[in-house]
Amino acid sequence: MLSPRPISPGLLSRRQLLRGLSVAACSAAAAPWVTTVTLAGSNGGQPLGENRLIVVILRGAMDGLDVVRPVGDRDYTGYRPTLLAKPGQPLGNFYELHPALADLMPLWDKGELGFVHATSTPYRDKRSHFDGQDMLEAGTGMDVPLVDVKDGWMNRMLQAVPGLTSQTAFALGADAMPLLQGEAPFLTWAPEERLPISAQGEALLEAIYHDDPLFADASDEAIMLSRQFNPDEAGAMMAAPATKPGAAVRDVQVLAKFAASQLREDTRIATFSLSGWDTHRSQVAAIQVALSRLKGLILALREGLGAPVWDKTLLLAMTEFGRTAHENGSKGTDHGTAGAMVMAGGALRGGQVYGKWPGLSEAALYAGRDLMPTSDVRAWAGWAMRDMYGFAPSVIQGAIFPGLDMGSNPGFLR
Repeated sequence: MLSPRPISPGLLSRRQLLRGLSVAACSAAAAPWVTTVTLAGSNGGQPLGENRLIVVILRGAMDGLDVVRPVGDRDYTGYRPTLLAKPGQPLGNFYELHPALADLMPLWDKGELGFVHATSTPYRDKRSHFDGQDMLEAGTGMDVPLVDVKDGWMNRMLQAVPGLTSQTAFALGADAMPLLQGEAPFLTWAPEERLPISAQGEALLEAIYHDDPLFADASDEAIMLSRQFNPDEAGAMMAAPATKPGAAVRDVQVLAKFAASQLREDTRIATFSLSGWDTHRSQVAAIQVALSRLKGLILALREGLGAPVWDKTLLLAMTEFGRTAHENGSKGTDHGTAGAMVMAGGALRGGQVYGKWPGLSEAALYAGRDLMPTSDVRAWAGWAMRDMYGFAPSVIQGAIFPGLDMGSNPGFLR
């Protein structure tokens, strides 16, 4: 199903073509749209092939012990007296899936949904959301000061591909995505902004920039993307309050629709984030909303991509760190260390929970409080790059994830 393409580790130079949208000299009518999108590209070279990679950052530290419940561990239920009132969906004899994700069970049964447990970045002990997310997106270890890292691991992957086209990668959403920051070109799109250009606006852009060597192509891209986007539908969806699971599902539909439309065409990589995973208190209700959004995103992407593209797609949803084994006095959980990663797509060999389970006895916990990490989240992303795009392990462990030891191939892709 997957078609790896061998890729040589070249770097994209700043001298290569960068096409951007700028508000300078733009008409007032066009400026509100133009400021939400940045377009960039490079000339010629080898594309990424037909496989698609979607990376979702789950901001706030998802509680992997609640999402993929290790009910077969005899110590588990004693740590969480109020969080397990509603039983989950069995994932074999050891794990259960949180009941909010029950609608994903058909994907599990088809092998299009899977998980990695007890995984983490190299980040340890300080448990800061900001530093944890920075390290997750930088793809480095504790030995590299984050202030010295100027690009993200996804961008370094793109830098290793000679000749990206202008629609190879998208970063979607309002949040900054350090994951894709760097020299390699990519596109960004913020779904809460209105993107329409009227017929008069199109005519004005064409008249102003028709012969402009710098902005002519960018103007054409702006008009093309505006025609693909339905602002009225998006506005209605984004206006829905995200305080209840039903509304939380609806507010990701426009993002999933746009991502799917691009991935069906030339785009091969999409990254965006979902927030709402910081469950210090009242976790039963709080995580329900976050999981409903994640479930809605996965199902909408599967529907929007359609079988031929979904079969070549891998989604990796990862978080900055996990949460404590014990629930706290506010019926929530505090910042921890190891957690879980969610994987989906037709390219996945799913229906499995990957990773070595370390146990939850007091002696097995990290620092006496957290799930012990048994794998590096970067290794799973690294093997995805190897099997989907043909990257050499030396490139992954050297240029993309400096200092990473990938270990042996876990074989989680078809």
